[in-house]
Amino acid sequence: MVEIICSGIGGQGVLVAGMVLADIAMEDGKNVSWYPSYGFEMRGGAANCEVKISDESLKSPYCLEPDILLTMSESAIDTFEERLKPGGVLLVNSSLVNKDRKYRDDIKVIKVPATEIAGELNNSRGTNIIMLGALAGASDFYDADHVREGMEHYFSKKGKNNPKNAEAFDRGVQSALEQL
Repeated sequence: MVEIICSGIGGQGVLVAGMVLADIAMEDGKNVSWYPSYGFEMRGGAANCEVKISDESLKSPYCLEPDILLTMSESAIDTFEERLKPGGVLLVNSSLVNKDRKYRDDIKVIKVPATEIAGELNNSRGTNIIMLGALAGASDFYDADHVREGMEHYFSKKGKNNPKNAEAFDRGVQSALEQL
């Protein structure tokens, strides 16, 4: 089983990132839960989702000790870092987090300047896709090519096609691999 929390601020696409991961796992025949939580403010308020993926049945949607924590804001790290399993992966959108921030010593921290990369690619809405690529690049649970294909399939089912997403995803993978 793998447990993932995607967290940030409403409007950053963290719920979509989690939904893409859940959809890929469902397409693979896995048991999946996707549990969203967001403040009443929507854009600008806290937002997160908990994703559990398993070959076995799931007894609860809650991620008590996530393997992966994808964070898009400083407040997301503040809220969830302590829950991350020792040896887990913390993905940080370093564009929005204090450069001098200290992290736990027992986790792997991958810093991705996702907001800056999205700006370079002229794809301001692609920050979550960059972080999704970083997750695929930094994780032993996912093959990057499989996640890219699954992401494209997810959006195509919704009638959405942004050719910039593949480039954003690949830049996220590259950024993560440079740190391993």
